[in-house]
Amino acid sequence: MNETMLIIQAAILTIMGAATPLLFAALGELVVERSGVLNLGVEGMMLVGAVGAFAGAIVTGNTYIGVLIGGLCGTALALLHGFLTLSLLANQVATGLAVTLFGVGLSALIGADFVGTTVEPLPNLPVPLLSQLPLVGALLFDHNLLIYLSIALAAALAWFIYRTRGGLVLRAVGESPESAHALGYPVIGIRYLALLFGGLMAGLGGAYLSVVYTPMWSENMTAGRGWVALALVVFASWRPGRVLVGAYMFGAVTILQLHGQGLGLAIPSQFLSMLPYLATVLVLVLISRDQIKLRENSPASLGKPFRPSA
Repeated sequence: MNETMLIIQAAILTIMGAATPLLFAALGELVVERSGVLNLGVEGMMLVGAVGAFAGAIVTGNTYIGVLIGGLCGTALALLHGFLTLSLLANQVATGLAVTLFGVGLSALIGADFVGTTVEPLPNLPVPLLSQLPLVGALLFDHNLLIYLSIALAAALAWFIYRTRGGLVLRAVGESPESAHALGYPVIGIRYLALLFGGLMAGLGGAYLSVVYTPMWSENMTAGRGWVALALVVFASWRPGRVLVGAYMFGAVTILQLHGQGLGLAIPSQFLSMLPYLATVLVLVLISRDQIKLRENSPASLGKPFRPSA
């Protein structure tokens, strides 16, 4: 393999690494919003998942257990969000922001003793024979468990949402909870399950950051990725396949700014660091211009509380 191909391969692998936490968080948020719940606490859930995974890996000595703990930490914060918004009918926007602030503070408190510590990252799990193929072997068949899982989840969710009865019920709850309730479906229970799944995915996204991407803990290490994941769901029109493509596009922008800094371009490093977030704002501005299409694609009851009638 020539030098150019090696550089391309390395760039693609780096993009995949940068995109994976976004993909986990965005897929989870997609399911949550499909059920009609708006979860602005993704950033906080990712941070709690990141510190939980790192602490779990340090304490148990097993990175896989750490990843599981990180996912459960995100789920626990999602349960808190669900109790406030689904059971107590608190405002979903205000509650989501509060959950994010809570997650930021809690993760900083828990992680204070782990700053500067490193952990053994998840190992790659090469597929026998296939991983030895030229170029595509390393790109498709030589990754860690979480990268395999993120891609498989995107495919599984596309199948679930559009090809199964459960997916139809989920979409019905997001479109018209009153009608779904009248048909006998437990709207609040379904929304709880969706929210817990979203918290699990956000926790796994955070876990990927702390035990794979940069196998160490630092305060606020998500650096706004939870907010980017929220924008990514809108960008993808609430479709899992588009979330996958969008996550890799945003991952490419992230890596572009890193390479720009590495090449010493005559551009302020602060501006290069802004690129992923500028891209997010630009995408949201472009999408918001077509209000008709936005309303057609978004769940009709998104962010609206529901109280079951007697």
